[in-house]
Amino acid sequence: MLKDIFSKLFALLIGTQSYSERLVRIVLIITLSLLCITIASAQEKDLGTEVVNIVKPYTPAISDAFKVRETPVLNDSVTTQKKEVAYEIFSVPVASTFTPAKGKAANVEKAKPIKLYDNYATLGFGNYTSILAELYSNFQISRTDNAGFFLRHNSSQGGIDDIRIENKYYDTRLDGNYTSRQKGMTYAVDAGIEHQIFNWYGLPEFFDSSSGEIVDGIDAQQTYFSGYAGGSIAVEDSFFEKIGANLRFLTDSYSSSEFNITAQPEFAFPLTQFTLKVDGDINYLTGSFDQGLFGANGMSYSHLNIGVSPALVYVDEDLTLSLGVAGYVGLDTENSNSDFFIYPRINASYRLVDELLIVYGGADGGLQQNTYYDFKEENPFVAPALGIMPTSELYNAFGGLKGKLSNSVGYNVRASYGKEENKALFQINPVIDVIPDEGFDYGNSFGLVYDDVNTLSVFGELKVEIDEAFSLGVSGEYFSYSMTNEPEAWNLPDFEVTVFSNFDITEDIYGGAAIFYVGERNILFTGDVGIFGDGMVRFGTLDSYIDANLHAGYRVNERLSIFVKGSNLLGENYEKWQNYPVQGIQGLLGATYKFDW
Repeated sequence: MLKDIFSKLFALLIGTQSYSERLVRIVLIITLSLLCITIASAQEKDLGTEVVNIVKPYTPAISDAFKVRETPVLNDSVTTQKKEVAYEIFSVPVASTFTPAKGKAANVEKAKPIKLYDNYATLGFGNYTSILAELYSNFQISRTDNAGFFLRHNSSQGGIDDIRIENKYYDTRLDGNYTSRQKGMTYAVDAGIEHQIFNWYGLPEFFDSSSGEIVDGIDAQQTYFSGYAGGSIAVEDSFFEKIGANLRFLTDSYSSSEFNITAQPEFAFPLTQFTLKVDGDINYLTGSFDQGLFGANGMSYSHLNIGVSPALVYVDEDLTLSLGVAGYVGLDTENSNSDFFIYPRINASYRLVDELLIVYGGADGGLQQNTYYDFKEENPFVAPALGIMPTSELYNAFGGLKGKLSNSVGYNVRASYGKEENKALFQINPVIDVIPDEGFDYGNSFGLVYDDVNTLSVFGELKVEIDEAFSLGVSGEYFSYSMTNEPEAWNLPDFEVTVFSNFDITEDIYGGAAIFYVGERNILFTGDVGIFGDGMVRFGTLDSYIDANLHAGYRVNERLSIFVKGSNLLGENYEKWQNYPVQGIQGLLGATYKFDW
C-alpha cells in the first residue's frame, strides 16, 4: 500500500516542468508521506504501558504563587462596550371609585370612675336611746381656696344596770376650716366649739345602803363648753418654713375657766451637707377653779413655757440623722417661780436592707404643759378642782426595727425607757362623813397626784394590707413602772393590745372589726369615812377587760348606704374607771347619704 503511494508521488514529481512547481510539490509530498507513516504505525503497533520515574519531587514555593486579578484582562477578539440605560416612569392617571374605610381604634373596657361627693350626712339610732348624727360639707370656692365644716353629735340616755344616778351623756362638736394654696405659700384657719354633758354616776360602796331619797337628791351633772380658733402659714423656698398658732378656752357648770395659747414657728437653714432646723414652742396657760373639794376655796394657775429646739438634720438614700437639743424656760407666774430645762432631741434611722429592715433609735424629751381640757378629754369624771402643772420628760431613750416583710406586710418593734418628773396620775377622791353640797364630793370624782415615774415599754406592731378589700393590724405594748413617792402607778395599765380590720365582702357589702384589750390597773380604795390617812385606805386593782366591736354596711347605690354597729359585744360591764361600769352590748343602725349642694 505504501509502495503504491510513493510511486504516485514520484511520478508527480518527475512530471513537473518548472523549478518552483517542483519545490512546492516536494514539500507537499514530504508532509503527506509523514502523515501516512504515522497513521500506518498507529494501526500496526500497540501503545502498551509506559513507566515514568520522578527523579525529584515537586516542592512548591511562595514565589510560585500568583495573584488572581480582580478585573481580569479579556483576550477576546470581539469586545463590546455596555450601553447606558436610562429609566423613566410614565405615569398615567387611572380612574377609580374605590374609597378606603377609615381606621377605628379598638375599644378598651374602662373601669367605671368612682363618683366623689363633697358632702355626706349620717344618722343612726341604737339601744340605750343612743343617737349618732354627722354632717360634713366642703365648698370649693376657687381653684386655690376651699372651706368646710363638720358637725358631730353622739349621745345616750344611759340605763346602765345597777346604777342609781343619772348616767346619760351628750357630746356635740362643730368644726370649720378655710384653706388657701397660693403660689409659694399656703395658709389655713380653723375654729370650733364643743358642748358635753357627763354625770358623776360612779358612787362608791359606801352609798350602797343609802336611801333613795339621798341618792335621788344628788345633782351629779357636769357640763363642759369649749372652743378654739387657730391657723397656720407655710412658705416655700424660704428659711422660714411654717408657723402654727391656736387659742382654746374651756368653762364648765362650776364656773371653772381656762385659756391656752400656743404657737410653734419652724425654720430651716440649708448647709453644705446638713440642714439646720430650729423649732420654737410657746405655751401660755391660765385658768381658775371657783371652788375646791368639800367646800374648800378655789384656786388659780398660770404658766408660761418658752422653748427652742435647734437640730442638725442629715438625709441621704439610707441614713436619716437628726442631732438636736431642746431648751425650755418655765415660768409659774401664779407663784412667781421659774425653772430652766434642757432635753435631748436625737433621732436616727438606717436602711439596712431596702424596705425590708430599717433600724432606728434616739432619745427625746420635752416640757409638756398639762391642761384642764386635756384631763377631761382623757377622763371626763375629774373634779373641777385640780392642781395644774407641767410634766417634764427628762428623756425617753428608744430603739427598734421596722420594715416590710413583703409589699403587703409591715412590722415595727420598739423598746424604750424614760423618766418623767411630775407625771400626773388620776386618783379617786375620798368620801367624807357628812352630806356634801356638790355632786362631785361623794367619792365619785377623780383628782390628781404628781410623782416622778420611770417607765419601761416594749411595743410591737404588725400590719397586713393585701389590697383595698382587706387590711389587718395588730399592736401590743407592755409597761413597767417605777415610782418615787407613790406606792403604785395609779390607773396606768400594764398591757394594751389592739386588733383592727377592714374588709370588703362583695362590691357592695363591707365591714370591719376592732378589739381592745386593757390589762390590770392599780387603784386606791378609800375607807368608810374621812380623808386619806393611816388605816383609812387599801390598795386594789381593776380587772383587765376586752372590748369587741364590729360594723358592717351595704351600699344601696353610689349615694346611699346603710350600716349596723355593735360595741362591747362580749357584754361585760367592765370598769374603765374605778366605780364607773360601762354600758353592756350596744347596737346601732343607721344610714349615710352622700350629696353635692
